[in-house]
Order: sequence, then C-alpha cells, then structure tokens
Amino acid sequence: MTRISRHFILAAALAVALPSFCAHAAPVRDGYWALMANQLFPTLAGIRGAPPQGLATVLDTRRKRIDACEGASKCLFLASTWTDDEMDAVARAVPSGSAAPSRPPMADDGVKAQVVRELRGLNAILQVYGFGTEPRYPKIDGPVEKPGSEEFKALVADAIWLAGASRNDPGMGLDPSMPLAIALIDVNERRDAVAFEPLDKAHNAAAFALARGIDWKRHRYTAIIIPGVGPENPTIALSARGKLHLRLAASRFADGDAAFIIVSGAAVHPKDSRFNEAVEMRKVLVERYGIPAERIVIEPYARHTTTNLRNATRRLVAMGAPIDRPTLIVANASQSRYIESPEFAARNPAELGYQPGTVGARLSPYELEFVPSPRSLRVDPWDPLDP
Repeated sequence: MTRISRHFILAAALAVALPSFCAHAAPVRDGYWALMANQLFPTLAGIRGAPPQGLATVLDTRRKRIDACEGASKCLFLASTWTDDEMDAVARAVPSGSAAPSRPPMADDGVKAQVVRELRGLNAILQVYGFGTEPRYPKIDGPVEKPGSEEFKALVADAIWLAGASRNDPGMGLDPSMPLAIALIDVNERRDAVAFEPLDKAHNAAAFALARGIDWKRHRYTAIIIPGVGPENPTIALSARGKLHLRLAASRFADGDAAFIIVSGAAVHPKDSRFNEAVEMRKVLVERYGIPAERIVIEPYARHTTTNLRNATRRLVAMGAPIDRPTLIVANASQSRYIESPEFAARNPAELGYQPGTVGARLSPYELEFVPSPRSLRVDPWDPLDP
C-alpha cells in the first residue's frame, strides 16, 4: 500500500468519525481562521448564533446534504457549493449591519448584494482549491500542488478533515462550507489576504495618526498612488520600472501637492515571491529619498492594477480622507496609458463589478489624475487572496 493510499484511508476514516467527535469537543476559536473569515466574508462572518428567520430550513437542508457525503471530496465540494436559490435565501434573510466590525461599511448596493458576492467568492475557493479548476490568473494563483496529482488529492483530503475538526469553531458562522473554504486556503499556506493585519493599527499607524490632523484642502491631491509593477526574477525586490515609479513619485511629492503617498502591491511576481512590493517601495522612499515614513501608507494586498486603485481607495476612506477629491497616479508610461485605456475600463466591471473611480486629466506621460469611487468599499472575493 502506498503512502498516498494510506493517507486517503486515514482521511476517510477521520471524515466519518469527526462529526461525532466534534459534537462533544469543546469549541476552540482559531484566531487566524477568524481573521481570514472576516477578511474574505465580512457579512457572512458577522452572522452568529441562531440563523436569521426564514433561513433555518435552507441551512438544515444544506447541512444534511453535506453530511451525507461522509467526507468524499467530489460529493462534499458539490454539496457545499451554494446554488443561486440558496444565495438568494441568505441575501433575503441577513439583516443590515451584519458585516464584521473590522471591515469598513459596505458600498452603495447594500448588504444583500454583498452576501451574494461573498458566497460566489466562497464557491470560487471550492472550485480552485478543491476541484482544481484553473484560476483566472494561473501564473500567480492556485494551489501549491498540481491539480490532479496525488499530492494535490492528499492536500484536499487534509483540508477536508481539518474542516471537519473545525465545524464547531465559534469564529466560523452560518454553514460548514465556510470552514471548508478556509481550510483549503490554510493547507495551501495562502496567507496573502491577512498577512499584514492589523494593517492600519500596526503598519500604517503613524500615517493614520497624522491624517487625523490634516487640512486636506491645503493639498491639491489627497495622495499619490504608486501601483506595483513586479519583477519576474525572484532574487530582485523591485523591478526597474518599479524604481522609476518611486523616483517620479518622490519628485512630485517634493512639490508639496499631495498629503500622502500610497504604495500598492503584494508579493505577486514571480509566483510565491518573498518580496512584498508595498513594503519594499516604502523602504526605498524612506531610505533613498528621505520621505518621512509617516507620510507613506502601505497597501500590501493588491495583486492587479484593478485592485491597486480599489485598495488605495479603501485606505483613503480608512484614514478619513475625502474621496471626492482627486488623487494622482504615478506609473511608467506603458502602465499609465493602460489605466486610461478602454481595455482597462472594460476589465474593471468584468472583474470587480464596477469602476473603482474616474480617470481624469493627464499631467505628463507618467501622471494621471484619479477620483476614487465609494464602490471600492465592496468586498469582491473573486480573488480570495486579494479580497
């Protein structure tokens, strides 16, 4: 018998035994899982205790459907997937104000639309990390093991029994599909979405303290936004174009036109890079250009140009900046042209569901004005690593 075969036999036995064990085990809260749930599913994670009126029957039917699988992976992931009717039932039942308190208020379309987005995001995690469906951006996303391989199947089995052992975790609300999705993220060591939490109380504390006393009207721009442009060599912290962004932004900041600089970018290129762009960019701005650290806000989660702008807006809201006033995007000429292109304008609603703001006047080949949109407060977990 091979090691993989023994692994599956053990996993199957655990999957059958765990429901009985968990019914008697003391509830233990996993702080990391709770943080991940609040980040990816803020509305669903806000549901605690008895389900809202009208939802109990739907959840009971789903639980019976999930339990009947007895840990068989394909059955379990299909049973855990939310149907359109089930998503509508949750959306109708969840009251306003159900979002986790750690997240900003929802944007203009309300909590019911947010519920549906979160459940679709949960389904996407089951697809990519459970079934092995190709992600939208396979060069930077996906499980650590090749889908279909014995190693991938073993990792999925591990996630299933880990989720089963966590079904009574008080940080996991609503339905067994949530611990299953979080377990899949956990076993793949994808901490990207929470790696810098609490972001603003720790990494951005000095800038946020300064922002409380800022007279925003004294500045032409609330902030200069610097989007990341990662290298393809894993030994390089910042690409040449990334360094160009910083020099250009430092020069503009020296003019006094902007109150802050927001550096935006995760550890994306190449896949599994150990360098986080936002962290590296702040380091260069402080050490090489002498910009005060308290004037720099890091946004270390964005993995795409779309979410560079969306996430920068979220940081502006969190620090109390007026988002009806313009910011300035500083980027290399190619990326700058792309941001004002019809292609980028079409990509935003396709991936985010909205435009994160309005691109305004061009000041130079490297500078574009940008007015953020409050719609950027919506959580869009189509990319579970950059929610």
